[in-house]
Amino acid sequence: MKQILAERSIAGGPDSANRKRGRSVTVNLAESPLAWLGARKLISERQLVAGEMLRRDYERAALPQRTTMQWDTPPNGKTARSSQSHGATTLAQIDAKARFDGAIAAAGPGLADILWRTVCAGEAVPTAEKALGWPTRSGRLVLLLALDRVADYYRVN
Repeated sequence: MKQILAERSIAGGPDSANRKRGRSVTVNLAESPLAWLGARKLISERQLVAGEMLRRDYERAALPQRTTMQWDTPPNGKTARSSQSHGATTLAQIDAKARFDGAIAAAGPGLADILWRTVCAGEAVPTAEKALGWPTRSGRLVLLLALDRVADYYRVN
């Protein structure tokens, strides 16, 4: 696993006002919320593999929004460099999109929200809970159910 380590300052406990020196922790910026849960054994290996398969299909289907200009688009016009396949997708992208849609459908409408936010968008579980308006500590339980359904869909043992 790739590591990008960074020092982050954290607020101390109730006695932190008396300290002159702040506390810090080392965090891995390349670690996804799903990998974080897996490293701490909060999800099973089966659920971790299913989540990684879902994220792989999400990335292969080119579903994340682009944040930069697309430089590989051919110029418009009737030149030798122009192409009729403007914006064409590959068969691998089409297959990945079909698998992704099937896995999200297998998770179900109530479970797909936390699944997408945590696995695909990379939101931490507490952040996703807050965005969905859910009670604290309910997101991980729902995520576990969703990952089990996705593991069944991908036939992960």
